[in-house]
Amino acid sequence: MKNVKIAPSILSADFAKMGEEVESLERSGADVVHCDVMDGVFVNNITFGLKMVEDIRKRTSLPLDCHLMIVEPEKYVERFAKAGADIITVHYEACKENLAEVLKLIKSTGVKCGAVINPGTPVSAIKDVIPLCDMVLVMSVFPGFGGQKFIPSALDKLREIRATIDELGLPIDLEIDGGVNFENVSEIISAGANVIVAGSAVFNAEDRAEAIKRLKM
Repeated sequence: MKNVKIAPSILSADFAKMGEEVESLERSGADVVHCDVMDGVFVNNITFGLKMVEDIRKRTSLPLDCHLMIVEPEKYVERFAKAGADIITVHYEACKENLAEVLKLIKSTGVKCGAVINPGTPVSAIKDVIPLCDMVLVMSVFPGFGGQKFIPSALDKLREIRATIDELGLPIDLEIDGGVNFENVSEIISAGANVIVAGSAVFNAEDRAEAIKRLKM
């Protein structure tokens, strides 16, 4: 698939020098900066919040993809938009029947919106809201921690969502997050993903520009 975008996850960055890390991503050819926001409630980990996004915004012109792994994300949408997010994605599992309303709220702030599903959630749970989305994110690991192994059933979800997007004829991105590496990325792209979140594959590479280039192939 053409126009594959690489969105390195700063969860794998050195937090002590985050500004330099983000600038390094831009120099290395990254297309998007993926910001994993975790609250310790929705997932069993705490990462960072609004201040980090606000400060990163000052150090890069790349789009900031804020993935909210938090309870009641609607309470924070406007503040993340103000902090500099370009796209805000929220979990079906956190919003349930309110997902459509939360997506509309995100759009009302002037930023792009996306729906996310965990490995245990079927595509049918978000089928009705896909037309509202600028992006759909499929989790290929259970959210909370980096470095997990890719769950192969995510490929079937990608194919199903890609077919729906193509049928709608809308310019909706399809993102994958979790366990992506040089060995499985080709199959992931073939299944329909065009936004690739990668953490250690980029940040642990000796040559980040080369790693980003390889992930696009």
